[in-house]
Amino acid sequence: MIAGALLHPAPPGPASADATLNQLWERVRRRGDMPGFAKAISSILGAMRGEDEHQFSMTQTVLSDPVLTQKVLRLANSGMYSAFGQRINTVTKAVLVLGTEAIGHLALGLKLIEELTRASPDSAIAHVEMEKAVLAGMVAQQVAASATVRDSEEAVVCSMLHTLGRMMITFYMPERWTALQAVGGTGGEDAAAPPVLGLTMEEIGRAAAEHWGLPKNLINGMRRVEPAERGDSFTHEDWLAAVSTMSSQCASSLWNDDEAGAANVRALASSFSSMLGVEPDHLLSAIEKAKETAAADLSIAPLAKPAEKREADIATRRMRAEGNKVLLSGVSDMRDVVATANPGQMMSMALETVYQGLTFSRAVAFLRNRRENKYIAKMGLGDGVKDLIGGLAFDDTYSANVFHASLGSDRVIFVENAHDTKFAPKLPQWWKETLSGARSFVILPLSSNGQPVGFIYGDWDDSFPAIHLSQTEFALLNDLRALIVKTVVRRQQVEMAAAAAKPR
Repeated sequence: MIAGALLHPAPPGPASADATLNQLWERVRRRGDMPGFAKAISSILGAMRGEDEHQFSMTQTVLSDPVLTQKVLRLANSGMYSAFGQRINTVTKAVLVLGTEAIGHLALGLKLIEELTRASPDSAIAHVEMEKAVLAGMVAQQVAASATVRDSEEAVVCSMLHTLGRMMITFYMPERWTALQAVGGTGGEDAAAPPVLGLTMEEIGRAAAEHWGLPKNLINGMRRVEPAERGDSFTHEDWLAAVSTMSSQCASSLWNDDEAGAANVRALASSFSSMLGVEPDHLLSAIEKAKETAAADLSIAPLAKPAEKREADIATRRMRAEGNKVLLSGVSDMRDVVATANPGQMMSMALETVYQGLTFSRAVAFLRNRRENKYIAKMGLGDGVKDLIGGLAFDDTYSANVFHASLGSDRVIFVENAHDTKFAPKLPQWWKETLSGARSFVILPLSSNGQPVGFIYGDWDDSFPAIHLSQTEFALLNDLRALIVKTVVRRQQVEMAAAAAKPR
């Protein structure tokens, strides 16, 4: 009996609310992932409140995280903001156009989801809850656009965080999730939460949000409500709660991509129509748009048809895993020789490293020629580069395109879809005439003493699956840039010393 008990331990027994939350906070601390999020919260909330204006800005906070930068820009250019009628290419512009609070809400939701995903990268159950939360945010995004409400970005965040309690338990307390399913069965976890955990899933999510200091209006918007007619005291927070409740339930219904789920979605659109102030047909249209987006963006939902994507996804993951090793070893090699190598040698090493490490279709190194006032391609790798390189040059006079934006800001820029017609005005004519076969590309600017000296360009053509750069890869690219610049600065210092030593 003892051996059997050891082999088949009983599920955890009932817990008090305090015991559950104390165990949850201990798991969060033990994982070590959330302190980074707590720091991000402090910075983001500080910007939203106008604190430490001289030492901090929302733009700097978002730009300090390349992955967050991409996601904020992607959401800022989504259908929710189409009324602005302009492409938002920089975080600075996003803050100016949408406001500090709007970007803050986006950043809070995205950062929380990102950190929770990292907390349990191997849990299939956690990934399901994560993707349902993302799907709920997509639904809310489209519904908010249909409703044309103010502060619609709050709807996205509230909807993503509506099931925060479920995410927290699956990420940090999987044994408790197993106990919930033992009591309530699959799909009955919420109902089983009070007797097993001592509090509801909603209360767990609210406690986590309060624990991390999220704004009260967002916390109030995370609550579950039942569909009803609008009363005289109906507030914006009530609307947020309604849209987050409906979006979360829609996400669960859409997940399996079956007729039963579709019927549930139609019922939800009908029952929440009055409360949201949107006609049922318009709600269904908005949800359908979200479904189409989800089919492309999600990875494991039946809705996303993962079997059809699995082979390409596995190949891409393997390729990129090897690529990270190449980047790591290449940067290490560059560090070993940085004290003795000249800029040309470092540029050559960097070009080879990024070409192999990121599996570019093509990679080209450009240097600035101040006598000719041009950026001129000096070396390249990949398909057809040998024939192209002689014609790759452009003026160093500033113009409003993505290359000068990168050089002027000294920040790595990643363009996910260069074929997007809305992005066309940001692409210079020389690129369109020579490199337009690329679907995605990266620009790595090189600056010395605040002045651009050149850059490395790399691209991928349509034969590659959708490209996404990880935070680790961005960090390695920045390390690589710094090593090249270090040799450039050293050469400039030598030249200046030699010039000063010449007799006059």
